[in-house]
Amino acid sequence: MTGTHSVEKIGGTSMAATSTVFENVLIAGRKGADLYNRIFVVSAYAGMTDLLLEHKKSGEPGVHGHFVRNEAPGAWRTALTEVLGAMWARNAEMFARPESREEADHFVAERIAALESCLDDLDRLRRHGHFRLSEQIATLREMLAGLGEAHAAHSTALLLRDRGVNAVFVDLSVWSQDDLVDLDERIRSAFASIDLASEMPIVTGYAGCEGGMVRRYARGYSEMTFSRIAVVTGAREAVIHKEFHLSSADPRLVGESRARKIGWTNYDVADQLANLGMEAIHPRAGRGLRQSGIPLRVRNTFERHDEGTLIEGDYVSKAPRVEIVTGLASVQALQFFEQDMVGEKGYDAAILETLTHHGAWIVSKSSNANTITHYLSGTGSEQAAQIVDDLCVQWPGSVVTAQEVAMVSVIGSDLSEPGLVPRALAALDGAGIDLVALQHQIQGVDVQFIVAAPDFEEAVRALHAALVEAGTATDRAAA
Repeated sequence: MTGTHSVEKIGGTSMAATSTVFENVLIAGRKGADLYNRIFVVSAYAGMTDLLLEHKKSGEPGVHGHFVRNEAPGAWRTALTEVLGAMWARNAEMFARPESREEADHFVAERIAALESCLDDLDRLRRHGHFRLSEQIATLREMLAGLGEAHAAHSTALLLRDRGVNAVFVDLSVWSQDDLVDLDERIRSAFASIDLASEMPIVTGYAGCEGGMVRRYARGYSEMTFSRIAVVTGAREAVIHKEFHLSSADPRLVGESRARKIGWTNYDVADQLANLGMEAIHPRAGRGLRQSGIPLRVRNTFERHDEGTLIEGDYVSKAPRVEIVTGLASVQALQFFEQDMVGEKGYDAAILETLTHHGAWIVSKSSNANTITHYLSGTGSEQAAQIVDDLCVQWPGSVVTAQEVAMVSVIGSDLSEPGLVPRALAALDGAGIDLVALQHQIQGVDVQFIVAAPDFEEAVRALHAALVEAGTATDRAAA
């Protein structure tokens, strides 16, 4: 049953712009009853999860990384002290009312003291050498992740109450609870006593549940929490507030004046973006919304009056058109050639097993009679070389190679326009870019152009100019 409320997620970068979030999202000119029937799921403030776990891009260790590596005695303790300092500094920037800041600081200090005690116990255990702590360290990662979201949600609820809003801090991180039920049950229990018509729940993006959120969804856990809250509570709409619009291309590549806000698309397009690591929403989170018939809206935190982009399950553009040109500047094209593959089974499964063992992310694949090519994201040349070596050992008669390439993908809810691919090829040729490979699926949601890695940015610009800026065949005929 569809409710009258929305469930809205605020990302970490947006959360860090606290005054803007209050002005454009949380309050946004509303008064009285208009403030309510909205549930907010918040991420940790930008940079906090990096300090707690590890830096998302550079891999520089945070508390968890230092504890696991154990390279310098006490490094994890220093890192935890840095987290406390960063959280207190954030509180000092946000709170004008001394009593609220004191409450926020005490909340953080209490949580971190409990964490430090837990880490001390684990540190003593591993010194004995008789204990395998892999399970406990995985649990520790969950606890650390939850701390960032708890800090953000608790502080946001306090700030709202200081402004006269009846905000409720909803802590799904189950900090001191032992019963790890499934995520849906955790949500049902937390919302059982909340009156959405008169209370504004501010919910942790991390939820303690059976199986562990970080173990199952990595850094996409907050979007899973957001999605399941929308599904379980029967929201009329799910909203994600980001620091940018969902645009036809990266404005930094094609120029602010050339990039266009998409406005309306479907979950198939969102899935393709997720596959390329440019998530509108985590694919598993999107699946729940789609199956429940809940539309997803992506809004720009910094543009209060813009309605953003609406993502629905059954939307198809009125005329075939390219909506987005994006891609990956560096992927490894892993090519497996085996003359005896023709008519034989088992090669593909063996390759997938090896890729899984190395934790490789498969963006796309293609095959013919005797060759299978996988395009791998987030795999460096050293890791690719290890994969090649492993496959050569398993299949001595094969020829396995890996080369760095770039993948540029044109995406749309309907790409059936006649001549689209020839126009794209002409655009690349006109820009002096040689095509390495081309992937075009029957479904007609994306076309992938494989080019040399140094040609990535120019390829995006050329394809965007030809396929988005020049418009559809109908647009060109009208012009």
